[in-house]
Amino acid sequence: MTHTIDAGAYRVHIGAGLRHSFAHTITDVAAAHRYAVITDDHVAPLYADDIVSNLSGHGRVSLHIVPEGEAHKTRDSWARLTDEMLEAGHARDTTVVAVGGGVVGDLAGFVAATFMRGIPVVQCPTSLLAMIDASVGGKTGVDTAAGKNLVGAFHEPAAVLVDVEMIATLSLPQRRSGLAEAIKHGAIADERYFRDIDTTLEALQSADADATLDLVSRSVQIKADVVRGDAREQGKRKILNFGHTLGHAIEHACGYSLLHGECVAIGMVLEATLAERLGVAVEGTATELERVLRRASLPIRRPSSLAPAAVLDATRLDKKARAGSVEYALPTRIGAMAAQEAGWAMRVDDAVVLELLTDL
Repeated sequence: MTHTIDAGAYRVHIGAGLRHSFAHTITDVAAAHRYAVITDDHVAPLYADDIVSNLSGHGRVSLHIVPEGEAHKTRDSWARLTDEMLEAGHARDTTVVAVGGGVVGDLAGFVAATFMRGIPVVQCPTSLLAMIDASVGGKTGVDTAAGKNLVGAFHEPAAVLVDVEMIATLSLPQRRSGLAEAIKHGAIADERYFRDIDTTLEALQSADADATLDLVSRSVQIKADVVRGDAREQGKRKILNFGHTLGHAIEHACGYSLLHGECVAIGMVLEATLAERLGVAVEGTATELERVLRRASLPIRRPSSLAPAAVLDATRLDKKARAGSVEYALPTRIGAMAAQEAGWAMRVDDAVVLELLTDL
């Protein structure tokens, strides 16, 4: 069974075993004279040969491999990839094919957004996190020493192709990291989905194909519905940042030693607690999040090695900061977010946030 979700200018195709027809779909939605497959050194041995071989019947194909991990999502990697593509003869008649997790998707997407002032990209996410979040929405970018995703562009893919069988090669911590974003989707928009994740956690953590197919489809639908109405994050799309302001700050402060989803899990608990303290969320919202995140074996507390002041300082590097103030997307309850006059996010005094970080 394949689910197809309308994400506005493109479609997200989700199924089990879909990788075997990636080439057909890629050439259907973004036919090109040349194809540049970008992946990392962990994913390449698993899937690159088949994808390159299948695409080679439709045009000239080059394979570009970057080291695995957030530490390599940099301007240096972007420069190396674009130079490699130029040396391989790529031009405007090229389609980029991103095969990997969120790091590869962001990096390859940014290459596509800037190469020859913009060429098509097809996202083929291989991690649960990328399947339900990073590959959908058109955000691309790289990290800098100052913070995460501070250099980038909006560049929507020609299509997103999701084979849920691919998560079988992920480690359990990586699957759990992806579950954090799914839990976030339920927390911001769909209480029933949030409850359903809670009841199927065992199957999801064991990479059950049917449970994963349902999870990815429902999460993608939630994100696509939000993004369709606010592609440039001027309004309601800000709700997708729940857990990410403090989550990204923790991620930066710990030097990316924690997985992204682990940091988002901690960030959601902190920001839900903040919402309760500010009178925005009903009492018990943070406790309910804690309960489900614990069941998913995700962390819910700031690592004791990270000083509260260091985390607070890192929030000021957030690309969503406005006029020197940090904005937070806050829930009112499980399944609903607060719509502020300023537009789905509110500024919170640093002293309040520091007190929160000190307490938790």
